[in-house]
Amino acid sequence: MRFFIQFSYFGKAYHGWQNQPNAITVQEVLEKGMSKLLNSPVSLMGAGRTDTGVHAKMMYAHFDVDALEDIQDYIFRLNSFLPNDIAVERIFEVKDDAHARFHATARTYEYHIAKSKDPFTTDLAYFVKKELDVEQMNIAANLLLGKKDFECFSKSNTDVFTNICDLREAQWSIKGNNLIFKITADRFLRNMVRAIVGTLINVGLGKYSPDYVNTILKSKDRTKAGVSVPAKGLYLTSIVYPNTILKNG
Repeated sequence: MRFFIQFSYFGKAYHGWQNQPNAITVQEVLEKGMSKLLNSPVSLMGAGRTDTGVHAKMMYAHFDVDALEDIQDYIFRLNSFLPNDIAVERIFEVKDDAHARFHATARTYEYHIAKSKDPFTTDLAYFVKKELDVEQMNIAANLLLGKKDFECFSKSNTDVFTNICDLREAQWSIKGNNLIFKITADRFLRNMVRAIVGTLINVGLGKYSPDYVNTILKSKDRTKAGVSVPAKGLYLTSIVYPNTILKNG
């Protein structure tokens, strides 16, 4: 039987989602907890990667087990076993061929920037000292929309089959003391959101004109774009799936 698990995590203590040698990851901790409670090895396939220090308000993975009878009790016991920075919200049965990564139709991230120094958000947002022109940043962000080659915003030497992403939303908003950048696409390249945010900050500081974003895109050159902003301000907030993945969908 195949199940999806929905969970969230605060990423400060982890080297991202995906298992890797000699580094603690969210996948490792979650798999160990699930395997111990089921008294059987559990292997998770995540909806995607998150880098070291990135947070997830909503993440999915799928796993296969012979049976899972009392799901709510299992969630309760699993949450009691897991560290405080990982929480499981839901587990539900899906079709045998449902895939957490390949069947996702949209993913949304938020990036949080603190406009003033705040000791209570040090690990939650990136503090930018200088004033940013949000209107200019939104003009530039709008130029990113559509199906485009985003190689210029990707980490080099990644093993992807294409750099084309369909960017459906890219918008800055002001909420209290924070600037929040919301970005939605069918898929993202490694480091893509943080590189885009670094580039848009340069627009907000007046270092680039908004139109320069088109020049960066055409160049396909990572060195033309802005630096990657710190991981601590990045949150995976939503992943969308079609109802057809459900067991009775």
